[in-house]
Amino acid sequence: MRGLALDYRVMPEARQMKVPFAAGVWAFVCVVGAFAGTWAGYGGRAFAFALGAFAALFAVQAGLAAEGVPQSLANALRRPRVLLPLAPCLVYLVYAIGVPVFNWQSTALALAYAAVPCGLLFGVDADAAKGCWQDYAALLCIWLPAEVHLLQTAFPYPPQKLSHPLWAAYAMAVGLIAFLLIRRLGGVGYSVAWGRSWGSIVVTNLGWFAVLAIVAGERIGFIQFAPSLERLKALPLTALGILIFNAWPEEFLFRGLLQNLLSESLRSDVAGLLVAATVFGMAHINNGPFPNWRYALLATFAGIAYGRAWMRTRSIFASALVHAGVNTLWFALFPTVTK
Repeated sequence: MRGLALDYRVMPEARQMKVPFAAGVWAFVCVVGAFAGTWAGYGGRAFAFALGAFAALFAVQAGLAAEGVPQSLANALRRPRVLLPLAPCLVYLVYAIGVPVFNWQSTALALAYAAVPCGLLFGVDADAAKGCWQDYAALLCIWLPAEVHLLQTAFPYPPQKLSHPLWAAYAMAVGLIAFLLIRRLGGVGYSVAWGRSWGSIVVTNLGWFAVLAIVAGERIGFIQFAPSLERLKALPLTALGILIFNAWPEEFLFRGLLQNLLSESLRSDVAGLLVAATVFGMAHINNGPFPNWRYALLATFAGIAYGRAWMRTRSIFASALVHAGVNTLWFALFPTVTK
């Protein structure tokens, strides 16, 4: 059956992250977050609750990327799965009351954000084909509130956009629960894995897009070569943040979910790749002065590079590495031209 494939494996020759290593990644990211927050001047009760909420949400993200965990949890929670959306909701309530930033409007938003996409997928028949209308509706409910900066209003602390890791982890937890544990969607490739020839796939797609983006980006006045010692000093921590909080969530959304679903609906991997890349590009048109066609154009080609890496490996880890490599080079060497 080409519909709902309960296969959480990546390519057979790939080696996937084990649970102990996933726990180590979780602990490392949380410790780095604690040090980074303290270095930035945060502390006390509010920061402790915010960090605790992030740790709980990121545990979902790290744990489900480990070998066998999604399938084991989906099987174990088959009966009580109706309770799954409560997990991120409870984390949000602890965050909102503990920080404290609780208000009814933000709380209703956070609860609806978890309940609506999960509710849509609860109603999908077990034998429903992948790419039914509920799949796309749930995907839109996860993506759109973040795209229009509505979800972000529910996470006002830490201020000055430093809450990005927190709301992104909330969005990821909801998406993973909805699609991996409730819908049990196959072919997502949500894994930290590595296989034969994956290195060449990552380097090849990063290389051709980097050349295209540098040449085209400078010609259309979007970027300029201007390396900065200050940015280079911050590169290790920034690269880690780009991979975990930018590339990884976007690859789960646009490749693991959208391209995966489109390829099935359109019955063509190439068509799924091109449409998903176009949507990815258009999602960047409001980044900066609207309409930012330069950003949208380059992001569309970037989506092709990321999508090709995902197609070849069937793992969002490979596409996330290409994505993170592009954004890291952009940050370090080619800042955007301000107009």
